[in-house]
Order: sequence, then C-alpha cells, then structure tokens
Amino acid sequence: MNLSVLSLTEIRNLIRSGELNASEVEAACRRQIEKLNPTLNAFITVLPPEAQSPKEGVLQGIPIAVKDLYETKGIRTTAGSRFFADYIPQEDAFAVQKVKKAGGKIIGKTNTHEIALGVTNNNPHYGACKNPWDSTRISGGSSGGSAVAVAAGMALAALGTDTGGSIRIPASLCGVVGLKPTYGRVSLRGVIPLSWNLDHAGTLTRSVEDAALMLQVIGGYDELDPASVKTLPGDYSSHLKDTIKDRKIGLAVGNFIEEADAEILEAVRRAAKVLSQMGALVSEVNVDFLKDAALANSLITQADGAAFHRERMKEHPDWFGADIRQRLETGAAFTSTEYILARRTQAEARRQCEVLLNLYDTLLLPSTPIAAPVLEGEDAVERARLLTRFTAPFNLTGLPALSVPCGFTKEGLPIGLQIVSRAWNEAGVLRAGYAFEQATEWHKRKPPLSEKS
Repeated sequence: MNLSVLSLTEIRNLIRSGELNASEVEAACRRQIEKLNPTLNAFITVLPPEAQSPKEGVLQGIPIAVKDLYETKGIRTTAGSRFFADYIPQEDAFAVQKVKKAGGKIIGKTNTHEIALGVTNNNPHYGACKNPWDSTRISGGSSGGSAVAVAAGMALAALGTDTGGSIRIPASLCGVVGLKPTYGRVSLRGVIPLSWNLDHAGTLTRSVEDAALMLQVIGGYDELDPASVKTLPGDYSSHLKDTIKDRKIGLAVGNFIEEADAEILEAVRRAAKVLSQMGALVSEVNVDFLKDAALANSLITQADGAAFHRERMKEHPDWFGADIRQRLETGAAFTSTEYILARRTQAEARRQCEVLLNLYDTLLLPSTPIAAPVLEGEDAVERARLLTRFTAPFNLTGLPALSVPCGFTKEGLPIGLQIVSRAWNEAGVLRAGYAFEQATEWHKRKPPLSEKS
C-alpha cells in the first residue's frame, strides 16, 4: 500500500477498519523525513518516536507536523529566530493541545521564515526550506516547512499561521491545500505573534476533506485568547459534499488581478469553468479595491512586528537576518498617522467585502500571481514580494480563504486557486473547494522528489 498517495481521512479510515495501524503510518512518514529532509529542510526539529504515545480520538495517532511558531511543551520553539533558539515552552499552544486531545501525534516542528515575516522560507539561521517540485525554488512561506512536509509525505497534515498569506502561499507553491479560517475562529494562544491584528492559525493538508477535519479539531472558543470569538461550534464535514448547483460565485477580474502571470490567470479561469459546468452561477466581479487592502496589510504587519520585537531590536538588531531587520526598521518608522490610515482602510475593505459577499457565496481568484520563484538570484527577492498580492487583503478583512491546487505551469510548478467567502462561512469555502477538487485530478499529482522513496 502506497501511503504517500492517501489523504489523512483515507488513512484514518484504514486505521479504524484495522487494515493499517498508526505505527505503520508513522514509520512511513519517518522514512520520508529521513530521505527528504536533508534536501528539502522542512523540519527544524524532528521528535523521536517515543516522544508521544498515540491515542485513539478522531486523528487515530496519525503524524501531524507543527510550524515552529506554535509553542510545544518541553520541545524547543524557535520561531525560525536566533532569539528563540533555546526556548523551551512550559505548555502547548491551544491548537496543539487540541490536536493531541484528538489523538494526533506531533512528529516535528517545521521550518519557517524568520519570525514569520516573509514568504520565501530562506532562513539564515536554520537553512532554506526548498520546494519539493523543484529544489532550486522557494517553498513559499512563512509556513513553508509545513507545506513541504505535507506535500512530500513527511506528515499527513500540518499546522501553519497566516498573516499576509503564509498558509495559502506555500500551499499554492507546493501543490497542497491551505486553509486560513476567519479571524477569531482558531485560538492564537501559544503562537508567537507577528501581528496581533492579522495573525491567523490554520492548516495545510493533502485534501479539502482533510482541511475540514483539521478545522473541526483545532477550531473553537478560547476565553484566554483576546482574539478568540465565541461562535456556534462549526460543522465543516457534514455539508462538504452538498451540491454547488445554483451557488453564486464571483470570478475576480480587473487591473489588480490581471497583473498575474498569464498561465495563472488561465488556470483560474478554467477552474471557474469547471464549477460553472457543475451548475454554479459564475459571473465576473471587479476587485480593484483589494489593492489598497494589500498595501495596508503590509504596513500593519511590519508595524505590529516592530512593536512585538521592539526590545529584541534594541538589544541585538544584529541577531536578525538582514531582510527581517530592514522590515522591522521600516515598521518602526511608520508614523501613527500612517498606521491609523491603514486601520481605516481595513474598516473600509471589510465593508466592501461584506457588500460583495452578500451578492456571492464565494469569490475566486489566484492564490498567488506567480508560481514558485527561484531561491537564489538577482530577482529572487523582487519576485517573492509579489506573492502576498492576492492573499494579504483577506488577512486585513479576516475572511476565510482556502487555496486548492488548480493546475501546473509549463515548467511543472503548481498553481493555486483561492476561494474566499464571508466571515464564519468556512463551510462554504470548503464545499466549493471540495466540489472543484472532486471534479479534477490536480490534487492527486505528487512532487517528483517525494516519489524517490
């Protein structure tokens, strides 16, 4: 049985039926880590097999990877930073607690862009995380290690965080599913912050069904997290397979969108056509207003990051990588007027999205405007700066957003389709994502490096 082609849900069902056991699944993941991590560098810390005994629960002892921004009791949590190189938390982050309670087995802590303030995952302290489709290219970030671990069969699912696209970007670039839930849906307690106002906790998985299952596990109210919102418990799986016939879907167009690579735009148009053929009512909608939202998100991220890391910048600015130090200095230099104007843009963008998503069940647009850029070279950083263009607006507005594989470039690199809906409608984005996934084969393709096992 080739476990590398099965989803978490499929493997869980095999364990439940007695055809597999959790130790076999863990052994398969560890073989992939042993073979591929020296090349791909997805993990900063791999836990020994005896670190945690498997439990029953909904996750059946299945290996789950955790971005090294989530605090883990007794296990170092580096945030990809020199400052936290020896930090051993006293308790697990809330989401990690929920994964363990559901029977998930934490297999390791995944590589991240330093302090999560970037999207290349080219980390100066722990090494670059590389794309499993082409190791000369970036994985995307800052949850790059989590995306690579899932894409390459090193874990069945992974926790990530998303402040300007840090789940959806690596999901898109690595050909997996990335879900950023509504702001406040998943507790951030025990996650080392980048921006208190924009951080989201979420997941990277092999399938949309797995994303629904993982959100069921980690979602829920946490009274100790000031950003957590008390809502009715979500049920993300029971309506996953409902028809999308007569659902109204907006296909994003306009100058803001059209600056994406032609191959990306064509793949997204084809995806919209697939949904239309399934009975969805697809119509074009101009989203040029999102440009200001993306810019405001960038300003707030850098300013908030500078606020959180202010003491570290005073004491040891030289301990930050050059790109991070520059961004934090930029963030600290913004005036209060600039920050307040960005927050006003946030309020306006939220209302514009609310009005738009009263007309449409979901909005379709590219996850990223380009495929994975090369890791090294003159234009590597410049190209990487484009990556947050279509994801950042939905951090600013706090809306649920999903990235699913929707094609490949001529060079064989994955393309992601982003599906967005109104606040708290994770069920809607998952339903649309599942319908598209089941009608296509893109999610079944595996990276060439992962098949060298």
